[in-house]
Amino acid sequence: MTFDTTPALPRGFRCASRNVGLKPEAKDLALFVSDVDCAAAALFTRNQFPGAPVILGRETIKAGVLRAVVVNSKVSNVATGEAGVQFARRMAAAAASEIGTEAGKVLVSSTGVIGVPLPIEKIETGIQGMAAELGTDPMPGAYGIMTTDTHPKALSARVGGATITWIAKGAGMIEPNMATMLVYIFTDAQFDAATLDAMLRRAVEVSFNMLSIDTDTSTSDTCALLANGLAGAVDATAFEATLTAGCIRMAQTIARDGEGAKHLITVTVRGAKTTPEARTIAKSVVNSPLVKTMVAGADPNVGRLLMAIGKCFDVTIDRSKTDAWINGYPVVVGGTRGTFDDAVVRATLSAEVVTIEIALAVGSGEATAFGCDLTEGYIQENAAYYSS
Repeated sequence: MTFDTTPALPRGFRCASRNVGLKPEAKDLALFVSDVDCAAAALFTRNQFPGAPVILGRETIKAGVLRAVVVNSKVSNVATGEAGVQFARRMAAAAASEIGTEAGKVLVSSTGVIGVPLPIEKIETGIQGMAAELGTDPMPGAYGIMTTDTHPKALSARVGGATITWIAKGAGMIEPNMATMLVYIFTDAQFDAATLDAMLRRAVEVSFNMLSIDTDTSTSDTCALLANGLAGAVDATAFEATLTAGCIRMAQTIARDGEGAKHLITVTVRGAKTTPEARTIAKSVVNSPLVKTMVAGADPNVGRLLMAIGKCFDVTIDRSKTDAWINGYPVVVGGTRGTFDDAVVRATLSAEVVTIEIALAVGSGEATAFGCDLTEGYIQENAAYYSS
């Protein structure tokens, strides 16, 4: 799978971003627009305190048609009651008015601090004139949706005569049950909404649903896929394969940019009794604070791997058959600490990418999870997040 060297929006899509006064200087409002209506699908957080944009988004996506996505950063519009929902509706209406469409065809997202009223007047005023600034470079939009991200996240790939472009933000409060913080996927391929929904769910299941920064499911998680059809029909199998590969690549990109992170951790479990059991174990390992700090400190304490596997009480484990590797070095053999050179494993744990493989030999289930290490940077970033 080859990704474009420079991301670009598919034909018929444009975006722009501005500072409208939510942040002191940085971009804080992004607008993504298609020249024509798009078939669309979206998945949202399962957190039981969803943000107002999620409440509205679930309603909006029922029609399976979108023309635009409007996103603000800095304020999440969560825990703001009915007033927050009305503000989200006003945000959709403002974007619709600016580009000449209906509010019901605009998906709204907000990300940032929870429990702060959305400065809707600033957004309504700031969005005026953005249509004239729309361009085909996805990076302005990627900048406009950032919160604690250290860099904008955008990715493009080709499939047949079509393009798929992923734009995302996310660095903390990430353990999705549907997607990740905010991910928008645009394509000029032609598919109906039901097909997009099925493909998106399958792609998300092995990518964003296997991503965790800190075990915390955001109140604002949204993943949307828009297809405007301007490139015509493409092979569905090839499209889904590319869609899935891009979602996995973006999940890894988000994990690399976890708050304070210095390492990408990939955990692959094979030979589990079932795939759900493999997913459970992979997530348990990638989520373990002790495994995360083992990687952060390059400390080859493989007992932490056994702990994280063993605390999965409802999965099938045969201790005598359990093996594990760190970056290819065997560190657990038959459920016991393998014979390895501490200095060698310590050195490999210092690599930017740390791959942990676990073989259970009790079935054919397999899964891979993506995460990052835990450092003081995560604490510093979040200790004063509300006040910053």
